Amino acid sequence: MIHNKKDCGARKRAAKFGIPHCYIKSENEFEIVSLLQAWDVDLVILAGWMRIVTNKLLDAFPDKVINLHPSLLPKYKGLNVIERAMEAGETETGCTVHFVNENLDDGPIILQRRVPIEPDDTLKTLTRRIQLMEYAILPAAVDCLR
Repeated sequence: MIHNKKDCGARKRAAKFGIPHCYIKSENEFEIVSLLQAWDVDLVILAGWMRIVTNKLLDAFPDKVINLHPSLLPKYKGLNVIERAMEAGETETGCTVHFVNENLDDGPIILQRRVPIEPDDTLKTLTRRIQLMEYAILPAAVDCLR
């Protein structure tokens, strides 16, 4: 696992389960690609990455880069998507796992799950429910690709 925040929760979970991990600044895609190739990965999963990847990564792993996004794409691409869905008066939102291409949150969809927006939801409560759904959808999407 590669993380671009030194002390993120995913790093702690990786260490707990004996998963190799490394901190690399997200701007250094050459180093990221080199490490992923050295680890001989089959699939690159972006979860909480929050950076736009370039063709350096996409060309090194064609059709092998997927992203977990907290909205029902194609709605609400980019940042602050949960807040934007709430402000728009949506009755539901959700999460999407999709292939990454050169366009922001635009690649083919692998799997989606819906999450209702409850009348008493806050940004915090809705975000948490979406995160719980993300924990289920990501492994299911990976299983779909096997």
